[in-house]
Amino acid sequence: MTDATLRTKLTALAPALRHFHSALLDFAKGEYEFMHGPVGGPFELYSLVMNHPQFQWLRPLSGLMATLDEVLDAKDTPLTERNLSDVRQALGLLFADTDTRFAEFRAGYGRAKGDARVRETEAKWRELLSGLEA
Repeated sequence: MTDATLRTKLTALAPALRHFHSALLDFAKGEYEFMHGPVGGPFELYSLVMNHPQFQWLRPLSGLMATLDEVLDAKDTPLTERNLSDVRQALGLLFADTDTRFAEFRAGYGRAKGDARVRETEAKWRELLSGLEA
């Protein structure tokens, strides 16, 4: 695949992952509010996401998305099949039961996957990823 083809495909994947992350974040916010009462607005939510342990499980996905954005923003560096392979591998590790580093993410995801929006947004990024032939 050419740089342009890879860039187009990975650029389509980035917002799909953001929508998935947003659905997970809304779920985590709902869990938090059930235990602690309403979040007082976007700045309080941002502070909670950055600092409260109840939102920590989202960080591996946040980091993966930030790295993907950095790769896509480096316009002067051509993308290769390796970039695609790295994204596939990173997403695979997040959801792999054998990787203990992301057990906390998988536990949060396990609670959230009953949510319709989480399932819908996950199906979208998975569909895009499966369309990226390695």
